[in-house]
Amino acid sequence: MRILMINGSPHKGNTWRAMCAAREEILKEDPYVIFEEIHLSSLKLPFCTGCSLCFRKGRDYCPHSSIMKEVFDKMEAADGLIFGASTFYMAPNALAKNLIDHWSFFTHRPHFFKNKALVVSTTAGVFANKTVDFIAGALQSIGYNKCFKLPITAYSWNVYDPDEKARQKIKKVSLKFYKDVASGKLHEPGIGLMIPYNLFRGMGLNYVKGSEYETEDGVYWTDPKRVKATYDPSIKVSFYKKPFGMLFYLVGKWSARFITITYRK
Repeated sequence: MRILMINGSPHKGNTWRAMCAAREEILKEDPYVIFEEIHLSSLKLPFCTGCSLCFRKGRDYCPHSSIMKEVFDKMEAADGLIFGASTFYMAPNALAKNLIDHWSFFTHRPHFFKNKALVVSTTAGVFANKTVDFIAGALQSIGYNKCFKLPITAYSWNVYDPDEKARQKIKKVSLKFYKDVASGKLHEPGIGLMIPYNLFRGMGLNYVKGSEYETEDGVYWTDPKRVKATYDPSIKVSFYKKPFGMLFYLVGKWSARFITITYRK
């Protein structure tokens, strides 16, 4: 099993220490797990410019694609992801948010359907739960099959040493994450995930090859393997959920008659 650790904090402070504590618990359970690290502070990733090239032409056209390709390749190759970000004013810190901005095109074309994640954040006060909710939502919007959440209050300044209560919480959540990844089970999507998926599936028909504003969305949603599926074909969907998916596909298709995103060319 391979687990990628992305440290979204600007240094190896409290959040990184909590991530390492989670790694320790997993290694106690399975010493053969291979961990790889990415520290965003070392990537020198420029801020997203909002050029829309990733949306229109594909991720290889991003001005920062040489950096992002490494990140995406490692995310895809890993069986699990531990993503950590500090809570700065009730939200993820800037480095983490910048990475999320760079993958936002995947919300239009979800990709990581077989991946699972553990999201970690620390705060000296409150709202670490808001940070992990935000990041987990961002990961699920790009396809992540399951996200486990680990918000922690750490009353220290970069010298965090989890107390017994925090260690028990870290152990409980990190082992749930590990066991779920090890099981190989892929969870069925909830209606909340199927709604945007099928709205984009319908609206994507506005951007097919040959249309005035053709984009990669049109290519993605006309792929024969997904053109008629209410969710990615690799994930089982119960028969009673499929009509909901089809309903929102029709809503997306209908709304596309009146709404077209005219990306700057």
